[in-house]
Amino acid sequence: MFLRKSVRKKDGKTHTYWRLVRSVRRNGKVVQETVAQLGELDAEGQARARALARQMTGRADQLELFEPRLEPTTIPIHLDRVRLERSRNFAQVYLAWSLWRGLELDKLFDALLPKGREKVAWSTMAAILVIARLCEPSSELYIADHWYGSTALDDILSIPVERVNDDRLYRALDQLLPHKEAIEVHLKDKMGELFDVDFDLLLYDVTSTYFEGMAEQNELAQRGYSRDHRGDCKQVCLALVVTREGLPLGYEVFAGNRVDVTTVADIVSQMEARFGVADRVWVMDRGMVSRSNIEWLQSTGRRYLLGAARSELKKWKPELLEEANWEQVRDGLEVKICRGPEGEETFILCRSTERLDKERAMHERFADRIREGLESLERRLLKARSPADRSQVERQIGRLLERNRRAARKFRVVVHEDPTLGSRLRLDWSVNEEWDEWARRSEGCYVLRTNVSDWTGPELWQAYVQLTQAEAAFRIQKSDLSIRPIWHQRSDRVQAHILVCFLAYVLWKSLEQWCQRAGLGRSPRLILQEMAKLHSADIVLPTAETTSRELRIRCVVRPDKSQAQLLDRLGLRLPKRLMIPGR
Repeated sequence: MFLRKSVRKKDGKTHTYWRLVRSVRRNGKVVQETVAQLGELDAEGQARARALARQMTGRADQLELFEPRLEPTTIPIHLDRVRLERSRNFAQVYLAWSLWRGLELDKLFDALLPKGREKVAWSTMAAILVIARLCEPSSELYIADHWYGSTALDDILSIPVERVNDDRLYRALDQLLPHKEAIEVHLKDKMGELFDVDFDLLLYDVTSTYFEGMAEQNELAQRGYSRDHRGDCKQVCLALVVTREGLPLGYEVFAGNRVDVTTVADIVSQMEARFGVADRVWVMDRGMVSRSNIEWLQSTGRRYLLGAARSELKKWKPELLEEANWEQVRDGLEVKICRGPEGEETFILCRSTERLDKERAMHERFADRIREGLESLERRLLKARSPADRSQVERQIGRLLERNRRAARKFRVVVHEDPTLGSRLRLDWSVNEEWDEWARRSEGCYVLRTNVSDWTGPELWQAYVQLTQAEAAFRIQKSDLSIRPIWHQRSDRVQAHILVCFLAYVLWKSLEQWCQRAGLGRSPRLILQEMAKLHSADIVLPTAETTSRELRIRCVVRPDKSQAQLLDRLGLRLPKRLMIPGR
């Protein structure tokens, strides 16, 4: 990695901006990839970053990690026999441990899981599970056999490698699960304090994650609509509530065959029971919309902002075609406020140039496929030596339209016998002009509905698009934190696995907030990858004394210039030397 600067002149002043870049090979070419935007690296930005860093790492350093200061002495060394041993991943797990302590999860788990007769505290085992999920998602067996021994967590936590085994990790899962609600309440308060988060807008969405195996001991494991395209596997549905910044507030696990729209009342009631009733706005996509849900939200006085069904567009056709009263949110996006007929709701018509181009291209692609399929079928019918079976031809047409259903209503298709061709079947198909005209008018348009009356159209649209934060949360948990597939078969272990992934996602988002405030962009994975390059190791120095003893010094690799810049912006100080147990 290296630093690259760019100079910009604005209002008669010269500004120097810095980027941290690295060279990567893609498709046989070496390109430069931006790791972080460092901005102007001014004193104000560094002060803001250090203020948050003091909050995240403000407690006293673990003095036991550092070697005591020794009086300088001179000892002759055999230079030809100096060697390096015990290389361990240090900075990555040290950063994760700093996040864990910054959120005061160590204090929380010490209180929830007080030390008993066990050789390793359950609170420490919980930290190992979550840090491993953040740094290198893997099974409990892999953590015990490989991952833990390859990191410096044994130095940081003072837990020898031999005491971390798969049985102890599995039992830690069992100890963790009963405290789910207390953990969520603690995190809500702590994240609100650290990142100045308002919980006035909550985003709710549902995804699914599938099992490997039959999961016969788990009644929640059912077959249903799979977002992972694994309809052959049983699954559970994961319902997640996040803030507008994407910080997780809470989650629930439902049966794999649970329909999204049926979860709304349960989630809203549970979140309010856990965190109190407040004047919040619930934001959900159109998959959560039903008449009963809207009536329930209205009757209980809850505020909401929902994506409306596509069919709602036709109800507002005159307003959609009228060019007056549109407000521009940004280039290529306009919104229009329409009051509902009963006065309780407001509908927001939205039209997007980007969405128009996407939907038009999609309609054209599907229409071309249908047209090509019908022309091919027509040629086959004409070349057939004997009359084709009518029911078989109609099934072929049905399959063609089903595969391309986004443009299926564009065509009218009739199968009939043609006496001029010896009673052979013939296709008559034409374009449905009415559908085609409405498709061109409505492409790029969609409708939102809300009972919030004191927000403008742009504000409502901006709040709704924050749902991408919930979608991003699922994407991160599935790709970066490997919540899928689930290998556990017992119901309680499945729930505990999801809780560990939830906690790892909290650390992920906390690191993202930390990076953002430090001017490092929003790429926690890149930061973790860079930190993984900084190891600790033992330098073994054979002495030239007659006793032939060896000196062992446990050090942390010195960061290069770019890594030091990252650490400086984060306000994170790595120790230079570590205490070797028993010395």
